[in-house]
Amino acid sequence: MSLSAATRSAASKAARVASQSSRSMATRADLLAGHGNYGGLTDQDRIFTNLYGEQDWRIKDAEKRGDYHMTKEIMHMGPDWIVQEIKDSGLRGRGGAGFPSGLKWSFMPKETDGRPSFLVVNADESEPGTCKDREIMRKDPHKLIEGCLLAGYAMRARAAYIYIRGEYFNEAVVLDEAIHEAYAAGYLGKDACGSGYDFDVFLHRGAGAYICGEETALIESLEGRQGKPRLKPPFPAGVGLFGCPSTVTNVETVAVAPTILRRGADWFASFGNENNRGTKLFGISGHVKNPIVVEESMSIPLRELIEKHCGGMRNGWDSLQACIPGGSSVPVLNKELCDEALMEFDDLRAKGSGLGTAAVTMFDDSVDMVGAIRRLSHFYKHESCGQCTPCREGTSWLEDILIRMEKGDADKREIPMLEEISRQIEGHTICALGDAAAWPVQGLIRHFKKDIEDRIDNPEGFDHEAAFQKAWSGDPFDNQEWVAEHGDGKSYASA
Repeated sequence: MSLSAATRSAASKAARVASQSSRSMATRADLLAGHGNYGGLTDQDRIFTNLYGEQDWRIKDAEKRGDYHMTKEIMHMGPDWIVQEIKDSGLRGRGGAGFPSGLKWSFMPKETDGRPSFLVVNADESEPGTCKDREIMRKDPHKLIEGCLLAGYAMRARAAYIYIRGEYFNEAVVLDEAIHEAYAAGYLGKDACGSGYDFDVFLHRGAGAYICGEETALIESLEGRQGKPRLKPPFPAGVGLFGCPSTVTNVETVAVAPTILRRGADWFASFGNENNRGTKLFGISGHVKNPIVVEESMSIPLRELIEKHCGGMRNGWDSLQACIPGGSSVPVLNKELCDEALMEFDDLRAKGSGLGTAAVTMFDDSVDMVGAIRRLSHFYKHESCGQCTPCREGTSWLEDILIRMEKGDADKREIPMLEEISRQIEGHTICALGDAAAWPVQGLIRHFKKDIEDRIDNPEGFDHEAAFQKAWSGDPFDNQEWVAEHGDGKSYASA
């Protein structure tokens, strides 16, 4: 069967399956979802079929799952065809920003000026709560490797550099071995897949800095310097890695490309609402019965996602207090917004948050939200590279004020001051870390301002013991000495 015929057949089959799927909940969120197909994603429409490691990650089993199938034929369709298919599929970046992937790939120069082009894969998954790329790299690494070949070919790149975070030791071992397997099988290197195109893949381990998840800081680190973001322009597509045209893109974005190209843009675009197409990995954690990384269609209602795949909140949906829907950088949502939220870029943006990396963190009513956001502020203060004054100074100010607000040792007039500081950070830095530090604080003030005011009015009325997050096992807290030495007065111990 020809590539185009196979593509049409797969797309029509997927469309029939999608049209037969039924929605399991009749909520207002269903009405908001419009005509998109979501929920009830069948196994035959899942891209990551070894997400839970039931089969081996090595190349023998990967080929049985369809990896490297018709790769040579896809490459013979040409770079422009590949880019157009990605555009038609509606794929948007899965690393947080949600920029249209096909458009981003098209920015790479079609004619060389003597410099080679490079694909850089951002595997520095350091966003708190995010663990989706980790599952790809340790359970389905060949999808990423094949994606590097096809995406790199579409960009006319000479090689791909995968920058993996330093803490991902086991994932780096698996990925390195998978790269060697691909070379041994002839899928990489000279005449990759028998296509006549030479392509190499290199794995580079980082040293644990969150800031290196920003594309230009990642490039700086790859080149052997401190990971500090660059001013733009020039953009990486013009002057990137080693001064050459480069595209930096996320692991999941690259890993889904081969399946899209095999099954067709229409198949991928049949899931989700307009401008929010395809399937997506959601990493769900927090106070749910079954924390999980799961692949679902875009535009699925948040409540359906939680109740279908996680068994619901541990104490029922009514115990929900808040949700961070896209990793710690996006503003928190209260329960009222969670009731109607769709897991897509546009709906979450309209609700004052964002899809981000789709790392969904659920908070029940046992959580002290002031303390939770204070802890995130500490993270961003610690991870700021210090290059920009608003971020370097402002992140410390945010944490200092929240430390006092958590204890009730503050003045109500400081609440608008806190928001003003966040606004002075947001949009005034070289990279988006300043925005990431500001948004959680803005979300706290937007939805939980009364909690802050009540704490200031009655500091003694707050029960620190009740808000202390005990171990899931229920065992007594026995780390008092460490907390006393290192907690710096910010941790509340419990018997």
